[in-house]
Amino acid sequence: MRKNGLTDYILICTLVVSAFSFVIIGCSSKDGESVASQNTAQVMKNKGSDTMVNLAQAWAEMYTGITHTASVEVSGGGSGTGVAALINGTVDIANCSRQIKPKELEQATQNTGKAPQEFIVGYDALAVYVHHDTPIDKITIAQLAEIYGENGTITKWSDLGIAHENCPSDRIIRISRQSNSGTYFYFREALLGKTRDFELGSLDLHGSKDVVEVIGRTPCAIGYSGMGYATSHVKMLEVATTPDAPYYAPNLENVLAKTYPIARPLYMYSLGEPTGEVKAYLDWILSAEGQEIVEKLGFVPLANK
Repeated sequence: MRKNGLTDYILICTLVVSAFSFVIIGCSSKDGESVASQNTAQVMKNKGSDTMVNLAQAWAEMYTGITHTASVEVSGGGSGTGVAALINGTVDIANCSRQIKPKELEQATQNTGKAPQEFIVGYDALAVYVHHDTPIDKITIAQLAEIYGENGTITKWSDLGIAHENCPSDRIIRISRQSNSGTYFYFREALLGKTRDFELGSLDLHGSKDVVEVIGRTPCAIGYSGMGYATSHVKMLEVATTPDAPYYAPNLENVLAKTYPIARPLYMYSLGEPTGEVKAYLDWILSAEGQEIVEKLGFVPLANK
């Protein structure tokens, strides 16, 4: 009896341990599946416009917080950098503050077999900034063309009829963007068309935020950047197409009314027709929730959202 009792005792213990092990293994498998699902979640790569980088990061953070099936990696570098990555097939979405060129569209299609698809995701007023102590409040497109254009006739503040006490040299310091920037491309064409280039000698900066920060420290400076980057150290000028035309400030109302003359769409380009998570992400950006972030960051949302 003692032998049988011992045998029964061992059998019962074995069964208990086995059952316990099963529970542990079951929990581990469940946790393992959870980790695996996180590891296999789609990572969307999003690159391009420095004007849009803060907006793109805000979208990415919000979207990642509400979905567990995808995350978004955002980097800047300029619209040209984003388009180059699209052409090479190394990103899912390129951010651009100018429209993709026909040659770039052709290259991307040839290299990847997928034609980039265009999405307008908001609008931006390209503001003309000066130091907050500069005694000027408005400017025309023609004056800006003579400040920035080749062989321009406006090189001093006195050429604009301004006595700028905080700029003893009287020289206008032109702040611009690097040539791979969509903002640079758009501003140049808005002022000069396609037959004239910028004058050499401007201070060309990498990012939209950098432009505004430098102008805020430089009383002699003038520059251009998205209206969403304004600070208390600078002011945005009202702009008119001609001296006799009305002057308009860069703001939401004037952009939607198409009265502010230096406003442009903001674009996202997917590599081919978007599907799956990329489509879900773009649909969310175009939704009321995504467009609310556009307005919060100082850009102009789509009118129908």
